[in-house]
This record gives sequence, C-alpha cells and structure tokens, in this order.
Amino acid sequence: MTSSPGASSSDHTERSAVRWLIATLVGVFAFVSYVQRMNISVAAELMMPDLGLTKTEMGQVFSSFLLGYAIFQIPAGQLGDAFGPRIVLAVAALAWGGLTILTGLLPKMFATGSAAVLVVLLIVRFMLGASEAATFPVGSRAIRNWTPPSERAFANAFLMAGSASAAAVSAPLVSWLMVRLGWRPAFYVTSLLAFVIAAIWYAIATDDPREHKWVSEKELELINRGRTRSTTDPSSWSAILRDRDVLFLSLSYTCEGYILFIFVFWLYIYLVEVRGFSMLNGGLVATLPWLTALGCAPLGGYACDYWSERLGRFAGARMAIILGYSVSGLLLFAAAKLSSTTAVVAALCVSIGALYFAEPAFWATATHLSKENAGAVAGIMNTAGIVGGIVSTSITPIIVKHFGWLPALGSGAAVGIACAALWLVMGRSKREVQG
Repeated sequence: MTSSPGASSSDHTERSAVRWLIATLVGVFAFVSYVQRMNISVAAELMMPDLGLTKTEMGQVFSSFLLGYAIFQIPAGQLGDAFGPRIVLAVAALAWGGLTILTGLLPKMFATGSAAVLVVLLIVRFMLGASEAATFPVGSRAIRNWTPPSERAFANAFLMAGSASAAAVSAPLVSWLMVRLGWRPAFYVTSLLAFVIAAIWYAIATDDPREHKWVSEKELELINRGRTRSTTDPSSWSAILRDRDVLFLSLSYTCEGYILFIFVFWLYIYLVEVRGFSMLNGGLVATLPWLTALGCAPLGGYACDYWSERLGRFAGARMAIILGYSVSGLLLFAAAKLSSTTAVVAALCVSIGALYFAEPAFWATATHLSKENAGAVAGIMNTAGIVGGIVSTSITPIIVKHFGWLPALGSGAAVGIACAALWLVMGRSKREVQG
C-alpha cells in the first residue's frame, strides 16, 4: 500500500512501491525520447522529396543526431551524478520539445534542395541528440538510486520497454499525422509529449528515496538491501577507465548500437520500398517488432535478475546476452533471405524482441559496476553503443545502394553473432560484482 502525501509516521511503516512509480516515469522518459528521435525516420518518406534530399543526405541527418547523442552521453551522465536525475531529465525534456518543433519549422525558410536545408537539419538534429543524451545514463542513475541490486535488471527493463513502445507507436502515429496534416505538423504534435513529461517528472520525482514523502520505511529498507557504498570519488575518471570490465562491457555494447539503429532508422523504409507495404500499412506493420520488444524487455530483465541472484551478476547477464544476441542475429539474417512477407515480419519481430531481451542485462551490469559513478559509466557504455549506431546508419544506405538490402541486414546479423561470441569467450573470466 502506498502512503499518501502528508500521511502520519505510523503510515510509513506500511509497504509502499514508489520505486516502481519512479521506474515507470523513467520508462515514460524513454518513450518520449524515442518518439522525438524516431518521428523523422517515418517523416523522411515525405521530407526527402519535399526538401530535395537524397537517401544519403537523410542518412547524414540521422547520423548527426547520433553524433550529438554520442558526444554528450558522458557529460550528461556526469550531470546526472552531480545534480541529480530530477532537474537534469526535466531540463532535457524541455529541450527535446523545442528542438522537435524547430525540425518542422526551420527547413521551410530555405529553398528546396539548397545546402542550407541540409545544414539546418544537421544542426537541429545534432542538438536534439545532445539533449537526448541524458535519457539513458541519467535514467539509469535514477534507477540506481531507487532500486536494490536484486531488482535492477527488471527496473532497467522499464527504460527498454519505454523505448520499444515508442518505436511501436511512432510509426503509425507519425504516418497517420503525415497523411492527414503533413509532415511538419507531425513534428509539432509529437513535441507536446516532451513538455508534458518534463512537468510530471519534476512534480513527482526526487533524487533520493529518503526525500520522497510517499516512501515507507519498509520500502527504504528494501531499496538499501544489498547495497555497498563505494569509496571511489564519483569524479575520478582514472578508476573508471582502468576498469577492464567497464571497457569490455562498452566494447560489446557497440554491437547493440549497430543492430538497433538498423531497426530504428531503416525498418520503415525497408518495409515500404522492399516488401511492398503502403506508407500507412508500412507504419502499422513496423509496430509489430517493437510490440514484441515491449514484451521481451521485462522478460529479459526478470530472467537476468533470476540468474544473477543464483549465479552472480556477470554470469546472469552473460546468459541473457548470449541467448538474446544469438537469436537476434540469426533471425535478422533469416528475415533478409525469406520470401514470404508473413515469415519476414515474424522473423523481424523475434529478432528485435531477442535484442531487447538482452538489453536490461547490459544496463544492470553497468549499474552494478559503477557504484556511485552510475551516470558516468552508463554514459561510457551508451557512447560505445552509439558509435556502433553511427556506423550502422552511415553505411546502411551505402551498402543498400551498391549491394542491396540482403548484405545490409546481413551485416547486422553478423554483428549480433559476434557479440554473443564475445560474451561466450571473454565473459567467462569477468569478476562478479555486488550492489
């Protein structure tokens, strides 16, 4: 039972579950963040002819977002560690809303096909990426503050579920808005979500569970169970960068970025151009893999926590990652080869679902390794993932142009198998970590 604001001290001996409210709100941040970044991948079908952009140029726009996103991951994580998730995430969301509006507004001020159109989109999407860099490192910091070690993979699954549900909703929502209002109003409407979550988060969240008036004594005791306090200065980079486990985790996470952003930026276009779906139907079909991911993320988080409690933190994560990436890579390649449209969609669904099954294991491991540097370590790991994403979004249109979609999707499949192999070979020797 959750105690209400202003409840008596005796009420605070009752059990509450505010940590799951915070995890849910962090998941909503991930949802809104993904809507702001994915709207352009759907709108691109109308933006390219309207603004005179080529696929290669649109790929550069996609990559400009990822460049800003990558560069500011670590600074954003440090801000979350220094100032707390409450203010950092609220300010970040306000920036998302403003920059999403500018994505629709600014290009119409310049002539179609001019260099200025491309430059302004590159700048605006770079700035959006920079402001969205706070989402996962600072969200992970909030989860670190609010959950015990035994629940962290499942709690981090809220971040993954938020991003997956946004990916499911964005394609049909933006497609529907584009068909009825045009691509520019689609940006204006989706920007409203960012302003709403900023206000809700700032009104409800606190950085420390002890400061929240809804949290019971029993929940505080649960949150602190199994934690260890680090003696490492949170600002000490030497300790973080010398940690081989952090470097291994980050290296393997580059594979996640490569595969994920094939789905994020190119799935809709692939379905429309290669598999023959209409613009509106393509948006609807593109939701199905993300709905599968929405179900698989909490399942993977639960499985990782279950295995971690019995085998150790790294061993539990290793099982989830090897299973998820092996299945994801194999089915992504199968999707490129299959001729049946139904089989292709099914393979894509399970492929992205398996990828998201493994996701909470990465984030929980980063949190366990980081201690008081949760935001910074999560930022390092996510930077590595985004580097993989930048490579993916940049070379996918080049591979498609010169070799076709089979090698493009096949490259993602190879990266997935490589990640599983990396954890199979190197993951055995990793030390176990506690809270």
